Amino acid sequence: MDMNYFTIFALSFTIALSGALAPGPLLAAVISKSASHGAKTGPLFILGHALVELAMVTLIVLGFAQFMNHPVVLKAVALSGAAILVYFGISLMASLKTASLEPDACRMRSGNLALMGVTMSLSNPYWSIWWLTIGMGLVLAAQKRGIIGIAVFFLGHILADLGWYSFISFSMSRSARRMNERLYRILLAACAAMLTGFGACFALYALTGSAGAPIGLR
Repeated sequence: MDMNYFTIFALSFTIALSGALAPGPLLAAVISKSASHGAKTGPLFILGHALVELAMVTLIVLGFAQFMNHPVVLKAVALSGAAILVYFGISLMASLKTASLEPDACRMRSGNLALMGVTMSLSNPYWSIWWLTIGMGLVLAAQKRGIIGIAVFFLGHILADLGWYSFISFSMSRSARRMNERLYRILLAACAAMLTGFGACFALYALTGSAGAPIGLR
């Protein structure tokens, strides 16, 4: 499949946006942090997310990704990711009693928000599966246009993520101005349940190979 730069960008942006819109661990984490950390949350999460995705694109271009596409490796990724998500979910649930919307409460450094973007990406086994299947095909198609084709593909992919999650964090930060402590804690509880639920489903998928596990791309 030989594509021009515009087609590469449009296809990359559209497919990435469809994945970003699907509920997943990254979305739950962004929602849970945006109310207290503001509109910067989404962009910082995507900064970490982009670094991991850049590493994956590099592995694909260098030909190393095929070695990761092995049932044992994918199962190990799923189980490790499941454990991380359950841990974050339980930790978030445990913090409900002290959670606050006060400006100085539960503040997290910008670097830590970006690091959470890395963690939430790597903890989702469907993220790895997507890149080792659909993503690999798109990268190899873009590679026919050389390094510029790959750069255009990556730009389209990341701009879709950045646009959507910036919108989410901005919307949540504006809503937080009208949110009371009780509603905020209910929101956090829902996000904690989502993270724990995704972790449990990923673990079930890894242990049983169940095709019914939910696919949260982000």
